[in-house]
Amino acid sequence: MLNCKEATEVCSAEMERALKLREQLSLRTHLMMCSGCTNYRKQLKTLRQAMQAYAQGKASTGDAAAEGDG
Repeated sequence: MLNCKEATEVCSAEMERALKLREQLSLRTHLMMCSGCTNYRKQLKTLRQAMQAYAQGKASTGDAAAEGDG
C-alpha cells in the first residue's frame, strides 16, 4: 500500500500521463482511507484546470487595472 508521500507522487504523475493499472489500484485504495491525499488530489486537479484556462486566455483576473483598462 502507498504511503502519503508516494500517493502524492502518483497524483502528480496522473496529471502528466496515464497511470498503470497497479498505480491506479494502489492510489484508489490509499484515497479511500486518506482524506488528506484525497483533498490534495482535488486541489491539484483544480489548479491544473485553472492553469490550462489561463494558458488559453480564458481566465479573468477581475482587476481592470491589471488588464490595462485603468
